[in-house]
Amino acid sequence: MRTYPCPPGDTPVKWISTDWLKDHLDDEDITILDVQPNVHDYIMGHIPHAIYMNEGLLRSACEGLPAVYVLPESIQPVLSCSGIEPDIPVIVYSGAGRYSKCTRGLGDGLEQPMMAYALLRYGLRQVYILDGGIEKWKDDGGELTKAYPLCQRSDFTVRVRKDFFVEYVEFKRTKDNPDVVVFDARPAEFYEESKLWPKPGHIPGAISLPWRDFMTEENPRLLKPDKEIREMVAKTGLTQDKMVYIYCGTGREATNEFLILKWYIGHENVKIYEGSFTEWTAYPENRTVTGKNPL
Repeated sequence: MRTYPCPPGDTPVKWISTDWLKDHLDDEDITILDVQPNVHDYIMGHIPHAIYMNEGLLRSACEGLPAVYVLPESIQPVLSCSGIEPDIPVIVYSGAGRYSKCTRGLGDGLEQPMMAYALLRYGLRQVYILDGGIEKWKDDGGELTKAYPLCQRSDFTVRVRKDFFVEYVEFKRTKDNPDVVVFDARPAEFYEESKLWPKPGHIPGAISLPWRDFMTEENPRLLKPDKEIREMVAKTGLTQDKMVYIYCGTGREATNEFLILKWYIGHENVKIYEGSFTEWTAYPENRTVTGKNPL
């Protein structure tokens, strides 16, 4: 049985239950952020006091790559207008999206970890993730509203946490070191052979660890039971003396694994290779490997 907030202790990321949120819904020292795939999902109904923010604001094309985190001076006014303060915890939740689901099939479950990671990356000190998202909230009797809360501009100053990610040159130089483990967070079929990128397969040496395997089958925003998560990580043979690099297609799927390994499991040395397979395959000289095996 998982006890919320989870994990215990002083950690920048915690998963909270719907019951916990109900008890703290009217607290003045928290900000609730709705990151459903489309603003119309938010308009159709959101958790009371929630402010809307779309994850599409976080990245743009830069230096030949299609999805790079925007510069501090670009994201700072967005966070400021949303009233986000660096010292006030933000609760992040998402959902399949009633509007998005019926129009484009969006809402894959990654909005929550993507936004949580980005907020921490840009300098927020505390993020709470609603385990199960808006679906679990509704299933547990939580109310929705169509009222838009007032939002006062903050003086948020972005401070990029460069210790959260590894860049291309450092990744390529160190990925094959004996004290480094590389996980590929994409679905297994993409790891083995995908036609999406200029080259198929995966980065040589990477181990397949799909992000979706950490979440329940019926809800991609709901963590599996604690025992299952820990057993899955244990099967990889990961030990605390290893540096972990996580990548995926564009760095989005990797955020779920980063948050879970670093703060739920408590592995000290974890970084995201944000450029991920998109950046790796942009260089013609870089090899890839197809099939189920890392090498």
